[in-house]
Amino acid sequence: MSVAGPEAVRAREVAPFAEMALASLHREYPSHVTHLLRSAADIRPPRELTPAFYGCFDWHSAVHGHWCLVRVARCFPDANFAARARAAAGESLTPERIAGEVAYLGAEERRGFERPYGLAWLLQLCAELREWEGDAAAAAWLAALAPLEALAASRLADWLPKLPWPIRSGEHSQTAFAMGLGWDWARAAREAGFAAMIGRRARDLYGGDAGAPIAYEPSGHDFLSPVLAEADLMRRVLPAAEFATWLERFLPDLESDVAARWLTPVASPDRADGKLAHLDGLDLSRAWMLEGIVAALPPAHRCAAPLREAARRHREQGLAGATGEHYEGGHWLGSFAVYLLTGRGLR
Repeated sequence: MSVAGPEAVRAREVAPFAEMALASLHREYPSHVTHLLRSAADIRPPRELTPAFYGCFDWHSAVHGHWCLVRVARCFPDANFAARARAAAGESLTPERIAGEVAYLGAEERRGFERPYGLAWLLQLCAELREWEGDAAAAAWLAALAPLEALAASRLADWLPKLPWPIRSGEHSQTAFAMGLGWDWARAAREAGFAAMIGRRARDLYGGDAGAPIAYEPSGHDFLSPVLAEADLMRRVLPAAEFATWLERFLPDLESDVAARWLTPVASPDRADGKLAHLDGLDLSRAWMLEGIVAALPPAHRCAAPLREAARRHREQGLAGATGEHYEGGHWLGSFAVYLLTGRGLR
């Protein structure tokens, strides 16, 4: 991609969100560290614990902040933010810093660290770099990340087959969203075994679902929809005709009052509250999930038109709410906006 013609318009749309990521990427404090102390020697500042992904308030946001900058630099190489995005990513993605990450995550006691959300975003970062063909810096960053990429993949490959049930939360622990990112990485990395595992587990955990409980969504701290993320995963792993049939069973009457409420965009009542700021992200993730689901359906499918309209309204509300006014949302919402605007989840 380049920013000639219509792409220049798209670059202007993306620019505020790229700037949000740039402002956060190497900001160490405030920091929310989920950190297992093995001894007093583990009491250290964030940049010493995880020397590549220490900014953006928390580890997973730092990871997808790096993904965001790699994505915009790849898609818009001539934009005024592209050189700064490359420089910021390059500052972090060095062999020395990634070795520190591997040493930290590789501790046996930290097998559950950032599982599954942060690990899935790490794979998404690597997928983005794998698809950036012909760029020497991207190839070097990917090579540096290789041991951490292998560790993240092995952690998920070890854990997912053990799950007796899916995790249907609207936050970081959710399995469907992480499995979708994992599937996309496996395709980019040509990891057929990992993709097959995701496909089997998706069918095991979600294949028999019917009558999605949409009246129970959203929860007050959601930034992911359990129902839409599940459907967004299944449209990846199922053949098109099978997915359309599965969705018929899964989604109830979309003309009902309950469905109308469910498909209405939300707004954060307090963007200075880190948990309540999640709701602005919910609009963004709902928008890209709805777009992915619609793209996998025949145009005449009964769900296509109402979901397409809901996607449009969620896109509009989500982008308007991702202001970056408060760091509570600003440290991560830019990544979600870029994921939506660049159609990252679409085939």
